[in-house]
Amino acid sequence: MLNKYKKDTISAISTPLGEGAISIIRLSGSNSLEIINKIFSKDVKKFKTQTAHLGKIFDKNKNVVDTVVLIVYLFPNSYTGENIVEIQCHGGRLITQKVYETTLLAGARPSKPGEFTLRAFLNNKIDLAQAEAIQELISAKNNHALNAAKNHLEGM
Repeated sequence: MLNKYKKDTISAISTPLGEGAISIIRLSGSNSLEIINKIFSKDVKKFKTQTAHLGKIFDKNKNVVDTVVLIVYLFPNSYTGENIVEIQCHGGRLITQKVYETTLLAGARPSKPGEFTLRAFLNNKIDLAQAEAIQELISAKNNHALNAAKNHLEGM
């Protein structure tokens, strides 16, 4: 089962759905660049790591879905230790969902909860204590829990 993570590419909406200026969709996996090249107006394989690029996302009929900012994090210099592509699209439930669905139709699969962090752990980018601290940070409901999670993440 864990070997499967080395072969597929996942996609997830990384920001809460709703009205806002920007929504973020992330892909991670060995085929991230190939998948994005199917739907983005520029050749992402020519991009340097950690650089931002303005362009358009197209659906399978070559209709513009949205104008986006795309950031590429190349292996091994990413959170997961894999190629990551971050799509910053206009906020809003419908447009975010359409951009996300376009990544799935291009070949990514929906990620499971915590799967980006699992991949970071499996690729030795974080240890188990850090993975637990990230979960604590995400689920913190008050300042005390938030501070404890930050201290845990920093190894205190």
